[in-house]
Parts: sequence; C-alpha cells; structure tokens
Amino acid sequence: MNVDSVVFDIGGVLVDWQPHLAWADDLGEDGARAFLDRIQFDKLNLACDAGATFAQAAAQIADPQDAERLTQYVARYTRTVPSKITGTWDILNALKQANVPVHAITNWSAETWPRGCEAHPELSTAFDTIVVSGEVGVIKPSTEIYTLLCHRADIAPARCVFIDDGLHNCIGARAAGMDAIHFKGPDDLRAQLQHRGLL
Repeated sequence: MNVDSVVFDIGGVLVDWQPHLAWADDLGEDGARAFLDRIQFDKLNLACDAGATFAQAAAQIADPQDAERLTQYVARYTRTVPSKITGTWDILNALKQANVPVHAITNWSAETWPRGCEAHPELSTAFDTIVVSGEVGVIKPSTEIYTLLCHRADIAPARCVFIDDGLHNCIGARAAGMDAIHFKGPDDLRAQLQHRGLL
C-alpha cells in the first residue's frame, strides 16, 4: 500500500516550544530553566499532555512559591511558542497544494492548546484531522493515539507517514503500522518526503 498521507507532530516540528520563557522575565533565562528542573517540569507537563490540569500538577509541588509559579503557566503560555519553524510550514503548504492529505498528532495539554492556536492561528486550520492528546487522554508513543487518528481520518495506518522530532514517538507510529520520519530539520524532511514521492 502506497503512503499518500502525511501526519505531523507540532512542537519541535512546526512550532518552536521553549517552556522556560513563561518565567524568563521574572527569573531570567537561567533561573527559569533551574525552576523547570527543580519541579521536574517535563514529568508534570507530560501528565498534563495526558489530560491532567496544571492546577493538579501544581498541587504535587511541595514548595508553595514554585507551586504558585506553575499555576501561571497557562496564562503565560503564548510566550513559550514564540516562532514557527518556517521551513516545515513551507513543506506543509507544498503538500497541501499538491492535494496530499495532512493530519497532526500532538502531545499538548487541553488547557494550553487554545493558547497555542491564539499564538499561531494557522494551527487551527492547517490540518484535515488533528488529535490533541490532552483532549483525548492518550499520549504518544501509545499506539492508541495513532490508531485514533486513522479512525478519525478514515485512513489505513499503512498509508500514513508520521513526522516527529522524538524518536520514541516515531517508534510508536511504526508499531501502529505507519511509516515514520524522525525530524532532524526541514531540509532532511523535504528529502525524505521526495524519496517517498510525496513532494
């Protein structure tokens, strides 16, 4: 079966995400990064990507000041996605112009997704089908989330190539029956898609 549909990750592929920028004005960039390390932000954020709220995450932090800081994250979220990765958007638009179906699967909190779309309105209209992990309570690399995308898009996994900057998420996509490209930059991605006859 030929691959004829492209499924994008968003953060790190189409949009630059720098969570420390939510607190950089208050703490400085080094201080903000130290705060994220101190509260184990990556683990808390992943729980929120899976459906928890940031208030619930903050309740797990022992230090009251750090807990209060984390509750500010949703309101400040637009600061954390300052720019698009323009080369990848050029590829996405070229695929759309060639009538290639484009979909997305993103590990993203249901609370911050609307703020991401506020910062980059194209996110809300760019894809034929999108699955946001925080809205469905399942995260990559669980095969369930890739299967859900295929069900919603009415497409066989074997017809999809999935693009993600996380190798573990690519492995999950392959386990679900998709082709996958580990994103290393727009130039490499363009070559990979040309090799597959999609550009």
